[in-house]
Amino acid sequence: MAKPPVATSKPKQLVSPFGTRTDNYYWLNERENPEVLSYLNAENAYFEQQMAPVKGLQEKLFTEIKGRIKEQDESVPYRDNGYYYYTRYEKGGEYPIYCRKKGSLSAPEEVLLDGNSMGKGRSYFQIGGYEVSDDNQVLAYSADTVSRRLYTLRFRNLKTGKLFPEKIANTSGNAVWSTDNKTVFYTKKDVTTLLPYQVYRHQLGTDPKQDALVYEEKDNTFGTYINRSKSKKYVFVHMGSTMSSEIRFLEAAKPTAALQVFLPREADHLYDIEHFGNDFYVRSNAGAPNYRLLKTPVTNTAKTAWQEVIAHRPNVFLENMELFKDYLVLGERKEGLLQLRVIQWKDKQEHYLNFGEPTYTAGVSVNPEFDTPVLRYSYTSLTTPASTYDYNMTTRSKKLLKEQAVLGGFKKEDYVTERAYATATDGTKIPLSIVYKKGFQKDGTAPVLQYAYGSYGNSTNATFSAARLSLLDRGFAYVICHIRGGQELGRQWYENGKKLNKKNTFTDFTDCSKYLIDQKFTSAEKLFAQGGSAGGLLMGAVVNMHPEYYKGVVAAVPFVDVVTTMLDASIPLTTGEYDEWGNPNQKEYYDYMLSYSPYDQVKAQAYPNLLVTTGLHDSQVQYFEPAKWVAKLRTMKTDKNLLLLHTDMAAGHGGASGRFKSINDVARQYAFMLMLLGVKA
Repeated sequence: MAKPPVATSKPKQLVSPFGTRTDNYYWLNERENPEVLSYLNAENAYFEQQMAPVKGLQEKLFTEIKGRIKEQDESVPYRDNGYYYYTRYEKGGEYPIYCRKKGSLSAPEEVLLDGNSMGKGRSYFQIGGYEVSDDNQVLAYSADTVSRRLYTLRFRNLKTGKLFPEKIANTSGNAVWSTDNKTVFYTKKDVTTLLPYQVYRHQLGTDPKQDALVYEEKDNTFGTYINRSKSKKYVFVHMGSTMSSEIRFLEAAKPTAALQVFLPREADHLYDIEHFGNDFYVRSNAGAPNYRLLKTPVTNTAKTAWQEVIAHRPNVFLENMELFKDYLVLGERKEGLLQLRVIQWKDKQEHYLNFGEPTYTAGVSVNPEFDTPVLRYSYTSLTTPASTYDYNMTTRSKKLLKEQAVLGGFKKEDYVTERAYATATDGTKIPLSIVYKKGFQKDGTAPVLQYAYGSYGNSTNATFSAARLSLLDRGFAYVICHIRGGQELGRQWYENGKKLNKKNTFTDFTDCSKYLIDQKFTSAEKLFAQGGSAGGLLMGAVVNMHPEYYKGVVAAVPFVDVVTTMLDASIPLTTGEYDEWGNPNQKEYYDYMLSYSPYDQVKAQAYPNLLVTTGLHDSQVQYFEPAKWVAKLRTMKTDKNLLLLHTDMAAGHGGASGRFKSINDVARQYAFMLMLLGVKA
């Protein structure tokens, strides 16, 4: 049996105001160093050698998962400014093709962007976004060919098909048009920190070096984003951190006008706005942790002019809004489930849509038009593929426009979904969304894959996965743990899982594991855990705390070197994270972070089987965090379980690009788990 690679120990003293730590593998952050690349390649070779017994199974899983995908497929068209827009895929094509038809679905197709031809021959390719000018004549679009999420902005004449000469590099990917069809606003990123921080105004056909700087954000804990109001009347510039926001605006018909401040940023105040008629509508958490809805005249945006439309509710989180001529639609989250609430403007009559499943995900879809009684919404559950509906808010009738096709004989009635609650150490009830195939026995003999994220207030919704069927059909149950740090049960759910409450996220997950074992869903010999990015931090923390609960753990692009990363403001996206994890330049946060940071807390103990994945060009979690973690684990762990590191040498945070290339990542992870159960084919 081949021996695992051993990274050279090169002790480096990391000095901070609150202590000095020794990092033996700090040198692995030298991306261009041949010794680093040699080590990563050696780990990849070791991975291939250890996975060789299930190479055939991995290929079988890839074919199986790919075989459920309808290769020639297209989205439901939506109407905007006289055109129907949709996305389609061709058989064998890795990338989307963006199209439109003028006036009618029977009109000739116009191809806006052909991702297959654009991405041909590239190891990585991703279209960032696209936006059509108001006169429907010019397309602004962006693409990333490295996987650093630095997008190059281009423009195409849709009449002639010809590209304009200018190329604008290092943008965040989206562009906003003014009404003159010549002026475009875009956001530039800092190429070191990757923070979007500058807004520029560009004149079509001119040298980007002449572009006017409209706004520059000086606070590196804030990111800067732009969009246009649904009414098309305003351009919005958003400045946001985890706990504070500010919006500036100008009329799209007056692109050279100065930006006006809607409301200056305040500590612990998050808000967003939309325009309708003579008012701006404001979703705000000022004095309202779960948000409330207000409105204010466009001529006076001071707080003193705000009028309440929807009051704050302690048990309902107001997640978003969609404005129509005759209706207001609210996306609300209650007991972890998304609800859609429809309110008629004229008489305030209201109702909720009924979805009829115990756990599901529903949300407002693309609704660019104001003057319509029809709400386009999306729906999915653990057993229902992604579906698109049109709902007539006047007649209260719904029409299924499309349910994503799942090939290979899938029948949703063959699977069961349920909602359960695990009791955390402090008595808190943690919701679990569970799915398995009929016939699953709760006698402790079945395998379970437990998943969670639990950071940034990102709620993990119960959605369908065609790939997941490959586990369910092999006897697995799949469990989503709605742990604190997400926002499933309102803002407080998030607050109780961040900063100095972060450990609740980790103990919630292990308490869910204990529940699944105690309730005989599985046993410690057949329980697997999976998480990525901040969910990878979760994986690193739980294997330090309770390694005995898990047979195997998949940590994808894991954020595991918390203290070192948060002390280095030059690492991409670090400074904007202080509101999430705390600022380690303050002793209270330094000590708390150090007490759970997976890399710092690796100890001489037995660990479960581990598969760790990363991408060399990752823009969110730098590749060297998981690489260092694996190197340290190799020297410290006392077991003989598998420890594998797989680095995609061409990809970044999201893994491989392309519709089918990314299936390799999933097949790799599933094959790892099945191999540990003794499944070889």
